[in-house]
Amino acid sequence: MIRFAFSPARCAAPACLVAARFVAARLVAGCALAALVAQAPARADAPTASPAADQALAIHGQYTLVAQGVGGFASPYAGDNSLTPHQVRATNDATLYLGVRPWQGAEVWVNPEIDQGFGLSNTLGAAGFPSAEAYKVGQFSPYFKLQRAFVRQTIALGGAALDVGPGINQLRLATTANRLVITAGKMGVGDVFDTNRYAHDPRGDFLNWSLVDTGSFDYAANAWGYTYGVAAEWYQGPWALRAGLYNLSKVPNGIALESDFSQNALIVEVERRFSLAGHPGAVRVTAFRNRGQFARFDDALAWASAHGSSLGQTPDLAPVRRRQDRLGIAFNAEQEVTGSLGLFLRGGWSDGRIETYDFTDIDRTVAFGGALAGKGWGRPQDTLGLAGVVNGISAAHQRWLAAGGLGVLVGDGALPRPGAEQIVEAYYAFRPVGWGSLTLDYQHIANPGYNRDRGPANVFALRIHAGL
Repeated sequence: MIRFAFSPARCAAPACLVAARFVAARLVAGCALAALVAQAPARADAPTASPAADQALAIHGQYTLVAQGVGGFASPYAGDNSLTPHQVRATNDATLYLGVRPWQGAEVWVNPEIDQGFGLSNTLGAAGFPSAEAYKVGQFSPYFKLQRAFVRQTIALGGAALDVGPGINQLRLATTANRLVITAGKMGVGDVFDTNRYAHDPRGDFLNWSLVDTGSFDYAANAWGYTYGVAAEWYQGPWALRAGLYNLSKVPNGIALESDFSQNALIVEVERRFSLAGHPGAVRVTAFRNRGQFARFDDALAWASAHGSSLGQTPDLAPVRRRQDRLGIAFNAEQEVTGSLGLFLRGGWSDGRIETYDFTDIDRTVAFGGALAGKGWGRPQDTLGLAGVVNGISAAHQRWLAAGGLGVLVGDGALPRPGAEQIVEAYYAFRPVGWGSLTLDYQHIANPGYNRDRGPANVFALRIHAGL
């Protein structure tokens, strides 16, 4: 994906015009390239009646704008990582997805991207942050990143013939239902693990971080959400077994990634697909083990006390970091109920005594929601989504924040009255054409940053998306 973003509250008019022209030029170029291919994206791994020849080349493009604002809310005090009332921010992203088949069963993909802009409070203030289109790194000037560059090899293992349809980062492929898929290079962990049909795409469905992914799944990633690694997927009948090894950041929540797996994430996932009353569904269980230089919250507080940290000084995790493991497990289910309605459920736990490494400050989470196509009101291509999530942290994590410690995304300088973060999100995606959509989104965040003294925050968003 390629992302451009501008923040109306931060930029001067001439600079905004330059950024807008820059975005428009890249978008037009991307759409022109995509039109050369004439491949309509389809859901991958969907059998078709008559398998076509393997696709050799694909060029896709997309553009997404998310303008998001929050109104006033109770904020008796604030810290470095607090959500600020009364603000509006915007992100734009444009992407090219370039794929080629060098030999039978193989695909090579690169995703060049340009980013510019900021999330609310520079993507801080809520563990379930309200926009998964906002990176942890924000800049006013557009900048280039090669977010994905990977090779994928599919090996047929027999069974029924299967036509894997073309789509984003997927070439059309004739293979078999039983197969082995190996992916290596730079990618997002979420490209392979913890996927969900109804809640996994911030450009098309929910926006909140803890709805599009399991909030406690501390997956390996740099500040942009990508990493280097290798994953293998074994499909056998209705089952799938996945395993992956990825580089963690050099330091928790860092920009630079390890390159030698000296600090790494090991992930294993089991999936079972099924049909209920003729409607498809799936259940996934994902376990992860992160190994690297981690700190325990209570060790950091004890170190601060023993070394006489002055009153008001922010405690530090770095002095007590040592090599250890952080474990977690997640549950993820999806079920089509009717031809128009689908539901999803997520739940997860991770070891909250140890600091979060790369994702967000959530030690346990439960999310439930669904998506309803607009067939009932004469708009079958539109989607109405509604979901809720409750996020929590361990007692040790609470003590850390209460002492003024900072997390990946949260830290109000104090936490006298901790509480679970409770979020409800609703969206309506209006799709007047097959290649574009306009979405109105609303989120209610109670106890942002696990702080009952602050909030609730009401967040409104407008999302514009186009893709070819």
